This record gives sequence, C-alpha cells and structure tokens, in this order.
Amino acid sequence: MIHIFRGSFRWTVTVTIVTFVLAAVFSVASSIFLNGLSWGIGMLLLFVIVFVGVIFDAIGIAAAAADEKPFHSMASKKVPGSRQAIGIVRKADKFSNFCNDVIGDISGIVSGAVAFAVVTQIVLSMQHPSTAIQTLINVFLTAIVAAVTVGGKALGKSVAITYANDIVFQVAKIFYVLETRFHISFFDIRKEKRKKRNRKREIKECYWKKSTHLNS
Repeated sequence: MIHIFRGSFRWTVTVTIVTFVLAAVFSVASSIFLNGLSWGIGMLLLFVIVFVGVIFDAIGIAAAAADEKPFHSMASKKVPGSRQAIGIVRKADKFSNFCNDVIGDISGIVSGAVAFAVVTQIVLSMQHPSTAIQTLINVFLTAIVAAVTVGGKALGKSVAITYANDIVFQVAKIFYVLETRFHISFFDIRKEKRKKRNRKREIKECYWKKSTHLNS
C-alpha cells in the first residue's frame, strides 16, 4: 500500500511539473507564432491544436482498453514494437493520464488562448465593428471549437475502443524506433520484471523473518 502511494505521489509530482512546462512552452510558442500573422493562419493553427488533443485522447483511451495477451504472442515472435506495446498496456494508467489529461487539457487551454487571439485579429481587420458583431464572432468561434473538440473526442473514443490493440501497436512502433535508433527507452519490460522479482523476494524474506521470530 505504501509502495503504491509513493509511486503515485512521484508520478503526480512529475506529471504536474511536465504539464506546467509544456503548457508554458506551447502558450509562448503559439503567441509568438501568431504575432503578425493573418487570422486565417491562426484559424488553421487553432484546428491543428484541437486535432492534436483529439488524437491523444483517442490514444489514451486505446491504451486503457487494449488487451495485453495478443502482444505476448507477437513478442515471442520478436515482432518490432510488441514489447513496447506490452509496456504501454501495463502502464495504461500513467500513459492514458499523460495523453488524456496532460496533452488533452493543454490542447484545450491553448486552443482557447489561440481562439481569443484569432477573434482579436478578425476584429482588428474590420473597420470599427460594433460590440454586437464582436460578441457574435467570439461566440461563433468558441461554439465551433467546442463542437469540433467534443464531437472529435466522441468519435475518437468509439474508434479507440473498437481498434484499441491496433492503435496501441502503431504507437508502440514509434517507441520502438526511438528505442532502437535513438536509444530512448520508455517501456523497459525486463526492468519491470526484475523489480517484481526483487519485490517478491523482499516479501518472502520479510515473511520468513517474522515466522522465525515467532517460532523462537
């Protein structure tokens, strides 16, 4: 119980720091990119951000819904990406948390900021629009972004649940390339097995010591 709490606490702290850094970077980058550009390019960037959020939301759902067993048979045949797929499924809670909450929520926040910037650019490009027109533009763009986001995530969830294993395997191939070509490892199954064996050994030793103490 304490081990689980410590692991959850470390992950919570890590994901909080990562979210803060990524949100700051994306917000600054989008502001710099939009500076001096037309509202049409800003609109394109806005929907790209929304699309990224939808895609990562679907990936997170697929990781939580995927079945580990088919990947074991693939791993026995040494299929590239199978070990990484097993790692994704085993760490589905953290993986889906990163995809759904970190990337998904950051995309939602940044898209709101970009939408505001786009509305401002549209208003500035018009010749003294009335307050009613400004409000109408703001409400219309906000409604479109919200509808596309919710509708896209609803569609993404259906696809992710239906094709969970296929999506996880395609994502795992990316991690396979990172591991084999760039030596960046995110899912080390062997290391996890060693940890489990050491943990079982510690439990057995603790039980043996208690049994010896009681018998004496």
